[in-house]
Amino acid sequence: MPDISIYQNSPPSLWSLYGKAVLPRGQSAGSDIVIPDLRARLVGVSTANDNLDRYRKVCGFSSQASVPITWPHILAFPLHLKLLTEKTFPLPLLGLVHLRNTITQHRPIGIGETLDIDVRLGGQKQGSKGLEFDLITEARSAGRLVWEENSTTLFRQPQAGGSSGTGQPPELQRFPNTVNIKAPEFIGRQYAGVSGDRNPIHLHALTAKAFGFPRAIAHGMWSKAQALACLEQQPGWNGTNVTASCQFKKPLFLPGTAQLNWQAGSGNWDYQLLNAKGDAPHLTGEVSWG
Repeated sequence: MPDISIYQNSPPSLWSLYGKAVLPRGQSAGSDIVIPDLRARLVGVSTANDNLDRYRKVCGFSSQASVPITWPHILAFPLHLKLLTEKTFPLPLLGLVHLRNTITQHRPIGIGETLDIDVRLGGQKQGSKGLEFDLITEARSAGRLVWEENSTTLFRQPQAGGSSGTGQPPELQRFPNTVNIKAPEFIGRQYAGVSGDRNPIHLHALTAKAFGFPRAIAHGMWSKAQALACLEQQPGWNGTNVTASCQFKKPLFLPGTAQLNWQAGSGNWDYQLLNAKGDAPHLTGEVSWG
């Protein structure tokens, strides 16, 4: 039977979980790592809290009667952290790399609506750069699935024979629509304040340098939220039964400027967040309906 942690109305305290995040893991190398079947549930949480309006502002979403498509990710984040800091989870939290994220919103979710959120670990596989696993999240309203997410995370491991698994990147395709996105130096701290994600690589240049980055880098989910906030304001956007996926590429250093570049098709839109020169992607993705 899986290990399930259940919370009523309020998630676990993030500060206590961050205290556990710095503890050493019992197993962090080798090919025999097993991701345990851990689960957490938050029952009866309201979609409206003190951070919602601030989150809209930080990520660029307009005010509507429904919450932003990425907002349930924020509500679920304490459950994600709960699973990743369990004693039986074998990998160190700091140093994990967010590779991909897919969100499906089956219908708009109202402000003040009550959700039950379930999170579990799964999808373990050996990728070209190391061990990959999924954080799978489902949100239900009155027992019906209204929102789901799959986030794939990488634990880097040296590959046999010294192969890095890298090759020539695919040729960059340019789309007809482009707007500039500004990422100020403080945006990592602002996003951390509304999301709870206080990974030190996003907060200050000094803390980022401790992990090998020359400056702080933007949260990947802030970049995705910024892109979707812009796209949903474009003609033809439909917030019903929409799936928004992305793959995270090169880090966006703070402060910085990026280009949101997209094309709108009949059933799906392609989008990418490019660097200031427009010749390398920070993320690439697709929006689809149906």
